[in-house]
Amino acid sequence: MQRRSAIKTIALSIGSTIVLPSWANAWNKESISNSQFIISSSQETVLAEIVETIIPKTDTPGAKDLNIHQFTTKMVTDCYDKKSQDIFSKGIDLVDAAAKKDYSKTFIDCDAKQRLVILNKLSNSENNDEKGFIRLVKNLTIQGYLNSEYVMTNLRVYEFAPARYHGCVPVKK
Repeated sequence: MQRRSAIKTIALSIGSTIVLPSWANAWNKESISNSQFIISSSQETVLAEIVETIIPKTDTPGAKDLNIHQFTTKMVTDCYDKKSQDIFSKGIDLVDAAAKKDYSKTFIDCDAKQRLVILNKLSNSENNDEKGFIRLVKNLTIQGYLNSEYVMTNLRVYEFAPARYHGCVPVKK
């Protein structure tokens, strides 16, 4: 081994040992929750009602109760490209505009049946942006709901080792 490469390797390991803890401690709940793609508070309220329409509250909590609208926003911000983010942002406004056009009131003021009619109308629309928005929100709502802490701990049965092993089973001939 050459002396220069050995010194370089030692310097990199010492430097990373010094920098790594401060980098790891810089992550906290507030810094993770802050995102570059921000929707307005009125859009967030509409989005909360959209996800609640997709998975309403019954004897189990609805999507709004489990903050799935925040999950949806975070996923779009972190995992989707700029085009999808624009479709998402415009889609929230399209839902509200459709409610005003059809029922002369905002999406929040509509009852559950009217909300469902609006979402179904946008889902069956000829406009690809409207279809894409509804498809995106539905998929993320279902994903967020099924992976929420409530569902994973209360509705699904956890098995450490799935399946069964029956070592002594009679074989039929």
